[in-house]
Amino acid sequence: MQNKPPFNFDEITNRCETDSLKWATGNDPTVMPMWIADMDFRTAPAITQALIKKANEGIFGYPKLPKEFDDAIEYWWEKRYGLQIEQQWIVPAQGTESAISAAISTLASPGDGVIIQTPVYNHFFTLIDNCGCKVVENPLINIDSNYEIDFSDLEQKAADPNTTVLLLCNPHNPVGRVWAKEELENIASICSKNNVAIISDEVYADLSFYHHTPLLSLSNPGYVKAVSCSSPGKPFNLSGLKVAYLISTDPIVRKNIAASLALSGNDTISTFGTTALIAAYNEGADWLEALKKYLKGNFDYLQNFLNQQLPEITVSPLQATYLVWLDCRKLKKPSVALQQELLIKGKVWVNAGTIYGMQGEGYLRLNIACPRELLKIGLDLFQKCCGQGN
Repeated sequence: MQNKPPFNFDEITNRCETDSLKWATGNDPTVMPMWIADMDFRTAPAITQALIKKANEGIFGYPKLPKEFDDAIEYWWEKRYGLQIEQQWIVPAQGTESAISAAISTLASPGDGVIIQTPVYNHFFTLIDNCGCKVVENPLINIDSNYEIDFSDLEQKAADPNTTVLLLCNPHNPVGRVWAKEELENIASICSKNNVAIISDEVYADLSFYHHTPLLSLSNPGYVKAVSCSSPGKPFNLSGLKVAYLISTDPIVRKNIAASLALSGNDTISTFGTTALIAAYNEGADWLEALKKYLKGNFDYLQNFLNQQLPEITVSPLQATYLVWLDCRKLKKPSVALQQELLIKGKVWVNAGTIYGMQGEGYLRLNIACPRELLKIGLDLFQKCCGQGN
């Protein structure tokens, strides 16, 4: 079974003394961290074994990216998504945020508008601002906790000649949507008509519970400039190793992105990051599928818990990621106040919805990527703090 050795996701590891940002709870070890996108599971054994083998070499000079890096990416994308990637399309990067920043700098000029679909990953705001660009919001439509794209508004925003890029979260963090092929084709059509480039952040693609359609897989994309950003960091819990890459079919775009990455010193991946990606993509598929089944079980447990213990809180369907979007508006408390109450009084650390845009007011984001026993503890703390009569 997926939760038995060698894939024991029920194992609880004490991370308090491991320099973990997630578990940096200050002087209060009783706080249960369920905030940042970091899993409390050991990574795939094949990755650990490959890293130990590399560490045993004992010499860690300047790295040269091996051909196996590109080969592993090509193999992974064809096996999982049926998309044939050519080696020259791949641009390595030291982390997904560095990759996205380089793509924005390449495809937009300072002062240009960059469209994002709020509520959305909070660092998008910072990345756009740091590139000297302006945030243009295309708020998602919430229909009974199911989110859809407002295509009419998107068309209006894209028609502005000062708007040059759409930064797409695909799958979407924090609302958990996997955009359907038809939705992506509609996005591509609108952007093509208005000469708006697309940057697709696909770091959660491998954690989709429904079929994920890569942006670059559209049979007739109809747009000029498109870039996908990806990494094994989220699905294999490798964020500390800083390994990512971009994919583009446009040689000029690739050249300029590579130059931007080199200028910022983010074009070189560490030896261990390279080793981890190769092992993950070549040998980690079985572990990943077992992980997804376990995460689905965690989400089912959370849904049942909320229905029985906190019926006033509703949750959006989780089509991808391990980040749950909670509608807490019936509690009639601002998101930040509720987040602080949970942290200080309830001893459970979650994210306030408003950091993802004002459409997140009244919402919280909760990370369920942990052993089920820890999930139960966290939800019990949540209920004691927010349940009726508290």
